[in-house]
Amino acid sequence: MALLKKRWLYFILPLLALTVAFTALHGPAPIQYITAPVRYGDIEQTVLATGTLNAINQVSVGAQVSGQLKSLKVALGEQVTKGQLVAEIDPILQQYTLRQAQANLDSAKAQKQAKQALLRQYELAYRRQQQMWQQDATSKANLEDAAASLDTTRAAISQLDAEITAAQVSVDTAKANLGYTRITAPISGTVISIVTKEGQTVAASQSVPTIIKLADLDSMTVKAQISEADVINVKPGLKVWFTILGEPDKRYFATLRAIEPASTSDSSDSSSSSSSSSSSSSSSSSSSSSSAVYYNGLFDVKNPEHRLRVSMTAQVTIVSGEAKNVLLVPVAAIENDAQQQAYVRVLEHDRVVNKTIQLGLKDSLNAQVLSGLNDGDSIILGDSKSSEAGTSNSGRMMPPPPGP
Repeated sequence: MALLKKRWLYFILPLLALTVAFTALHGPAPIQYITAPVRYGDIEQTVLATGTLNAINQVSVGAQVSGQLKSLKVALGEQVTKGQLVAEIDPILQQYTLRQAQANLDSAKAQKQAKQALLRQYELAYRRQQQMWQQDATSKANLEDAAASLDTTRAAISQLDAEITAAQVSVDTAKANLGYTRITAPISGTVISIVTKEGQTVAASQSVPTIIKLADLDSMTVKAQISEADVINVKPGLKVWFTILGEPDKRYFATLRAIEPASTSDSSDSSSSSSSSSSSSSSSSSSSSSSAVYYNGLFDVKNPEHRLRVSMTAQVTIVSGEAKNVLLVPVAAIENDAQQQAYVRVLEHDRVVNKTIQLGLKDSLNAQVLSGLNDGDSIILGDSKSSEAGTSNSGRMMPPPPGP
């Protein structure tokens, strides 16, 4: 066993000696640099947001009168045109109401005719009393009675005129309510939802019950939630594109139409009111103020094939700035000095030179260089020395923290 160990030593020691001699003769290995050239290209500075698709024109078709839904004339997904009959409510109650109103109107008109006949009779009697009064053939009391009867009849006719007007309004209202039992489409579009089924009773006295929902799917509106940190960088008129989950590789392009001035939630109102309250509500105020605030950016897109549907999620990209054929440098190569000036390391004739640069637009990979570099400059992204240091540090155990 001892003889075997001596043989191993005779083999290892010369090998170690050769290794030490080679290292001393040639020195450490040269540093290898990872570089990338400065190049011309296009760059876009973007704002990312998540949006929801809605029809540009969507309405809830409801009932204006109460009753049982007698029949539904459309099916889910059916295309309808403006004015088309979509549902019908049992009209029996409205028909009774119309007949009663019409009867009241006819009664008031008949009473007026009777009063008008009586008025002619009182006019003749009054003229006779006047003639007889001029001939001293009647008393003044009889003349005054005839005049009073005439005035009373005229007042009664005026009252009946008002009653006829009111009765006519009741008839018109009853006719309108009867017409409301036939529900027609207010717009041309697609039936996207059926809320009330045949046989159900709708009550319009408390709220307007929805029968169906119609939407014009030829054009869609996207509401993109833009964070408060990004909303100051966007404005109407910017180029927008988005993708949907079902087609992540297909882009839909549009133009930002508007940005809603109010946030998407009422958290700002609740936080402002709680901040002015007593200290007992300070915790709720701080929690509401720390919640994220978003603003809706609106834009429209054509949908001729109806591939886009209501409530779909859109991954929105708003192009806040873009430049064509400009010098680009990788973002990973940019560093900042003590004065927060941006600079990069450039490899020139096997020498490393630090160059201060002025930046323009920036995306996740590249940044626009306004000055400080030329096309083809070799930008250092990393080197073998830093890689070896990182590898050795990652494999070395860190010393324990100093004691107190």
